[in-house]
Amino acid sequence: MKAFLRISVLFIMSFMGIVSAPFAQRVIKGTVYMDEKPAAGVTVEAHKGGSMMTSFDGKYEIKADAKTKYIKFTFIDETKKLIIEGKSGDTFDYAFTGKIPIAGGNEESGVVNLQSAADLLDNNDFKTEYSLYNEFYKQKDYKSALPHWKILYEKYPKSTINIYIQGAKMFNHFIENANTEVEKDKILNDFVKLYEKRIKYFGNKGYVLGRKGTTWLKYKLEEGNLEGEAQIKALKSGYDWLKESVEEQGDESELPVLVLLMQTSRSLFKLGVLPKESIVANYEKCSSIVNTIIDKNSDTDLVGKAKKVQTYIEDIFGKSGAADCEALISIFTPQFEKNSNDIEFTKNMLRRLRKAKCDDSKLYENATERLYKLDPSAEAAFNMAHRYLKLKEFEKAKAYYKQAMEQETDQELLSTYYYEYALFIYAKENAYSEARDYARKALAINPNYCEALMLIGDIYVAASRSFSDDNFEKATVFWVAVDYYKRARRGEDCSIDATKKASNYKKYFPNKEVAFMNSIQEGASYKVGGWINETTKVRF
Repeated sequence: MKAFLRISVLFIMSFMGIVSAPFAQRVIKGTVYMDEKPAAGVTVEAHKGGSMMTSFDGKYEIKADAKTKYIKFTFIDETKKLIIEGKSGDTFDYAFTGKIPIAGGNEESGVVNLQSAADLLDNNDFKTEYSLYNEFYKQKDYKSALPHWKILYEKYPKSTINIYIQGAKMFNHFIENANTEVEKDKILNDFVKLYEKRIKYFGNKGYVLGRKGTTWLKYKLEEGNLEGEAQIKALKSGYDWLKESVEEQGDESELPVLVLLMQTSRSLFKLGVLPKESIVANYEKCSSIVNTIIDKNSDTDLVGKAKKVQTYIEDIFGKSGAADCEALISIFTPQFEKNSNDIEFTKNMLRRLRKAKCDDSKLYENATERLYKLDPSAEAAFNMAHRYLKLKEFEKAKAYYKQAMEQETDQELLSTYYYEYALFIYAKENAYSEARDYARKALAINPNYCEALMLIGDIYVAASRSFSDDNFEKATVFWVAVDYYKRARRGEDCSIDATKKASNYKKYFPNKEVAFMNSIQEGASYKVGGWINETTKVRF
């Protein structure tokens, strides 16, 4: 309704400009820019005159009175004013942010001062705005600091790098406290422009691109509600920035950027956007950088973090589907022959083979038996369970799974064992309730374990067929299943599949008319009984 009223007001104001034409004595025109590019969607209104909204070319042309004093420019909820009283001519280009990409103009039109803070000590405008901004910023009163920060950002963009460092902190605060998705997206777009402007005036392109891509993906994908082309577009933008960052930074790349590049590569590969060769090349690049960091640094803290990242990268690559067994077995067979007595090497190799679903190979069989002889630990028992699972000796597999779960003290590994055992008894024994209980154990350790969330959703979907003789009660199970898929899609490993399943199974929701007959209203809480025993929300 507000949007309709705004459009109506604009139409009326435009109409008023037309009917008052006989009294107008000038036509004002120009181009509106944002960061040196023509700006669409800016409402331009002349004092005592008409108004219009700029299109893709940023141009406007409005009729005005000879005594017009100013022009107002409004973008979403921000308004700026350009005083034209006493100025000659009828063409007024305006920079809403940044500067006008042509020679000439004046301070109001967006021309910037490129002096450093040290050179601006005699500039009263700069000193006043910086002092006011800095005082509010130190008090964490970012709302009050923002207008003074904007003046520094737009008029003195090269004065100090703190404009960008502290600006990023403020933008993080504003996004996290945004009330709507529209507001959040507007702030995020301004945030991205801040990174671009920082590169322009202070360089360090590779480092800043890494931060830009990380910020973009963090906020664009955090809710997990993007689908289809919107999801691909968001991922591709982040991927391009991260990839360029790694190419620029090389061995100086930040470790989180490497992990995020691999995660984004995998997502785009699963969506059919990136070819297999790209994810393999990115893995080799990221792995090489991490190994160099480990080999060439004496900082034990950094090396420790790099080793963890190395594990993450291998895990992502292993689950991506881009690493086929033939290639991995070709790589690891000669290495295992040289390191067959190395417990840590054998563990890592088996993890890689297992995650790449190469656990039915002769190499996996030999390494599993060797590890169990060298170190009959929980992890060795877990590998033995996998081996017997492939041999379809299910009772032996069960025994080794239970041994692994009883012996393991590492909580992260234990959550994996719980999940895999749940998957095993669900797939091989249709033990829905017991499988769900073990998946819950995995989630008790790691509440964000998206594969475990997906599994519970799958269990409920499968169980719906035999849950009840009543079709309505059967359909209510899909409410709970989709709840789990929606939670799972927040995890990078599951976002693509979980999003598809959440969308696909909505069509099995209860019929609205049948629900009405059962006195059930949309939006109300509903408890799915029986062994499922979960509360969900009614929707159709």
